[in-house]
Amino acid sequence: MGEYRALIVTIFIIFGLTLLGAFFSPTFSEQKSYLELFMLFGSLLFIFSVLVVLAAIGFSSFALYLAIVVAAIMALFGIWSAFLAVSMTYGVWGFIFSIELLLVDHDVPTAISWFQERYDFQSFRGEYYAFYPMILFVYLLVEFIPSLFDKEKSKRFEPHQVFEKMRGVLKP
Repeated sequence: MGEYRALIVTIFIIFGLTLLGAFFSPTFSEQKSYLELFMLFGSLLFIFSVLVVLAAIGFSSFALYLAIVVAAIMALFGIWSAFLAVSMTYGVWGFIFSIELLLVDHDVPTAISWFQERYDFQSFRGEYYAFYPMILFVYLLVEFIPSLFDKEKSKRFEPHQVFEKMRGVLKP
């Protein structure tokens, strides 16, 4: 719990210093700049918090929350904003899911336990097929392209083999 205290104190210090800067600024334009910076920090903190929640509870538990948020975004800002929110959620969760699956391919025990805590085989299979393009993209981005620069042979990634491995790891 101590590491979280340090993080929370650091966040409060950042927000406090930004507000003090806005309060003691001699001109209106400087105050405006500090307040815009305060709003930017708040937005970044919110986005980071949502990503942590996504990684912690999994996408299936997040689906109802996402539906409510998308409905609110659609009502306030229109269809294109809702499409952007859904696309970004797909990209972020697909990236998390794909990284964890690549770690399973490399036999990392914490990744295997991550899947065991959040999925049964049926729910895994649904997300596996939904995020299949992201899995291939992340493999290219994280393993294949860096191996070209390092001139090392990367481990061949077979999505079907990882799928079969997960069939044995996850409960049906």
